[in-house]
Amino acid sequence: MSHIQSKFLAAVLVLAVVGCAHPTPYQPLGSRSEGSGGYSDERVAQGHYRVAFRGNSLTSRETVEAYLLYRAAELMVSEGYDWFVVIDREVEHTVTREVRRDPLYRPWFGPAYSTWQPYWRYYLRGQGWVVWDPYHADPFWADRVDERRVEQFESSAEIRAGRGVAPAGNGQVFVARDVLEEIGPRVVRPSHG
Repeated sequence: MSHIQSKFLAAVLVLAVVGCAHPTPYQPLGSRSEGSGGYSDERVAQGHYRVAFRGNSLTSRETVEAYLLYRAAELMVSEGYDWFVVIDREVEHTVTREVRRDPLYRPWFGPAYSTWQPYWRYYLRGQGWVVWDPYHADPFWADRVDERRVEQFESSAEIRAGRGVAPAGNGQVFVARDVLEEIGPRVVRPSHG
């Protein structure tokens, strides 16, 4: 296989993997669907629940929080409640950086020739003379390093449920059926096909 063919094959594989990646759909946590993450809930006491939604690295914070609110409303309706109040809410934001060598970069001299490989010395203002070689991710050759920032969000809330007319004047009170009607059309569920 020629060098050009191997580069083409690697590019096709990268596109195939990226093409399969999706934000977390609205699904129970632990589903074997096209995205990791999902919702979970537990009853803490009578009329008191803890609800959470975890998104993957392609799911925005806005989507995570909307799905959390939608799950809370869906849970309230299924349990026979009309409204709920958010007692406490938290959002976890995890940021990691992945730094990998460019998989398509192949210097002429492989690791078997570690004593016979190219390297350069260059002058960097403020740092003096710096040495670069192709097997270390020196800043001089930054285009040969793939760096990616990965963000993930998980939102959770403790809610108290109620029946009848929702109390007025509290911005943390939500009518469950109104939430389902407003957010429902934008909820993306797992595709089966």
